[in-house]
Amino acid sequence: MNGRAIGAGLLTTAALVALGALPAAAAETLPSAPTPEQAASAPQTLDTLSRFFARDGALARSAAAPRVEGGSVPVRILSPDFVAGKAGAPVARVEFRASRAVASDGQKASLWTVKQPGGWQVVNIATGDDEIRYAEQGGRVLPGGLVFREPQIDAWYVQKGTKVLPLDEDAVRAVGKNGTSLAAYRSRVAEAYGDKLPGSAYAKKGAAGGYAPQADAPAPHEGPAVTVASTAAGAGAVLALGLIGTAAIRRRRAARES
Repeated sequence: MNGRAIGAGLLTTAALVALGALPAAAAETLPSAPTPEQAASAPQTLDTLSRFFARDGALARSAAAPRVEGGSVPVRILSPDFVAGKAGAPVARVEFRASRAVASDGQKASLWTVKQPGGWQVVNIATGDDEIRYAEQGGRVLPGGLVFREPQIDAWYVQKGTKVLPLDEDAVRAVGKNGTSLAAYRSRVAEAYGDKLPGSAYAKKGAAGGYAPQADAPAPHEGPAVTVASTAAGAGAVLALGLIGTAAIRRRRAARES
């Protein structure tokens, strides 16, 4: 199945119900807006955020008082053209934009927005603020660099010129604490993912978090956010490299760090 075929309205409903922000009987489509920031801070989005932050009983919905901090950031994912060795292809491409939301008790969430014919629309709410935090960290580590994520291993990097530096422990395990060259990084991802590009048998099967068989059906064993993560960026043609669900990844990361 092609991720481009999934409409934003359907995706938003599936994503929010799966994440517990909305009960199944009250599914809704979040509003479009001229900018990602306006979509993220729309009253209906903030109301949904209140439910999201209150979903585990951490605080009352009426006390959540969510706010959106700062502007949105582009979220880049490892490019299949780069993996395939296409001449001039950048290491990653923008799949969506993310905004940081904060609740009154300090909980954080990332609002994913994509451009649709009617404007920008929030299509997913993810626990934590990885997308914004790594964008900020990358700017400090390598000013002017391009921050991106390698989804198969949930690794974050910053790249500038011929240099690729790690931003988290998963990236350190992949390329070492001192990073690697852009050419060496391409050789590594080509070996790891060259047989998993769009159009491959792997992608067609929807294996290991690739495109799910149905927009509203979670991939086996990985939780509801697998479909969300795979298809939210799919509105902008997500890379089919075994994209693993955001919630599942963040749960595993929290377990490692506890």
